[in-house]
Amino acid sequence: MDTKDLLKKVRKIEIKTRRLSDHIFSGEYHTSFKGRGMTFSEVRQYQYGDDIRSIDWNVTARYNEAHVKVFEEERELTMMLMVDISGSESFGSHNQFKKEIITEIAATMAFSATTNNDKIGLILFSDQIELYIPPKKGRSHVLRIIRELIEFQPQSQKTDLAQALKFLSSTQKKKAIVFLMSDFMVSDYEHTLKIAAKKHDITGIRVYDIREEKMPNLGMVEMTDAETGENMIVDTSSKTVRMNYEKYYQDQLNYFKDTFRKSGSGVVNTRVDESYVKKLLGYFKSR
Repeated sequence: MDTKDLLKKVRKIEIKTRRLSDHIFSGEYHTSFKGRGMTFSEVRQYQYGDDIRSIDWNVTARYNEAHVKVFEEERELTMMLMVDISGSESFGSHNQFKKEIITEIAATMAFSATTNNDKIGLILFSDQIELYIPPKKGRSHVLRIIRELIEFQPQSQKTDLAQALKFLSSTQKKKAIVFLMSDFMVSDYEHTLKIAAKKHDITGIRVYDIREEKMPNLGMVEMTDAETGENMIVDTSSKTVRMNYEKYYQDQLNYFKDTFRKSGSGVVNTRVDESYVKKLLGYFKSR
């Protein structure tokens, strides 16, 4: 993609997602996430009506007079966008690929955070960390993130969510609002998600295509695994083959739901042919 086409595409996404974030999401994002973090401000003398749970017993013992800890809301938050850019994200049976929907969702979230003067960072991952952009503020920073989401070419086509979550935990020492976007057709990330979710507010946004849910009966079909590049002939007329595929798909979906629920993280499921706007708004309002 040449520079002119890239800038045109970035601008198109900015216009669409900026409108959504300005008119719909910034208020919902603010309500859902603002004021969750509390930071220590000062110690002062106890006043009638203060919560006794906030008494600082060390200071009280030192001065022989009750003192309380005062906390204030953290006004500035950090949003981390974690995006799966492995081979399976380039699948799509309708007008859009999963990757394109993920880019739009990520851009909408980023502009919503910008409206609230928050920092935004990006982690692009496959089975390795493909790109890390540290959190910063501002429109030009968000446009750089969108540019990378559109044109970045991964070195690997495979997926390793556990690796990405370990990287998040090692780089983000303060609490962050994390949106993890993938089709979640992997497992073995329960432990690392549990650790990351203790510190961060994590939401898994699963973007999928209707054609991935069931294997159609098309007879003998040559298929390519998007993540391994392996070509194979599959007999889709076989009921056993179709049932095995559906079981595999359902197992991965159940693992995703159960793992996120156990860790206390949120989930959003959106199909490429559905309105992700409705799904995200519904999620924010339910928090």
